Amino acid sequence: MLAGMARLLVVKATAGADAPERCNQAFNVASTAATAGLDVSLWLTGESTWFALPGRAAEFALPHAAPLPDLIEVLLEAGRITACTQCAARRDIGPADVIPGIRIAGAAVFVEEIMSEGAQALVY
Repeated sequence: MLAGMARLLVVKATAGADAPERCNQAFNVASTAATAGLDVSLWLTGESTWFALPGRAAEFALPHAAPLPDLIEVLLEAGRITACTQCAARRDIGPADVIPGIRIAGAAVFVEEIMSEGAQALVY
């Protein structure tokens, strides 16, 4: 559908289980865009940072929503996932703790992504 587009979609998830609908919207939009062929970067910040840990996404439940582990799998295959450095540090999450394929990076990398030519950023 959108495969020919040379754009980067950066989605920042700021909510986790504390705001399940907002959280799911971020994962859903990001995985849908990745499946459609867009270059997608999902950032886990705030409470969504917990989903960088193995097993945490399986604990998330929202009626009528795709399972979070499935959306994470799509994004790891067709896009990328980054956990915020400071958010991870505040939760004592280090690089060895996260799901393989998820990186930890800071604001400079986020700014570089959102300021790249043709990038579109969404914050949930």
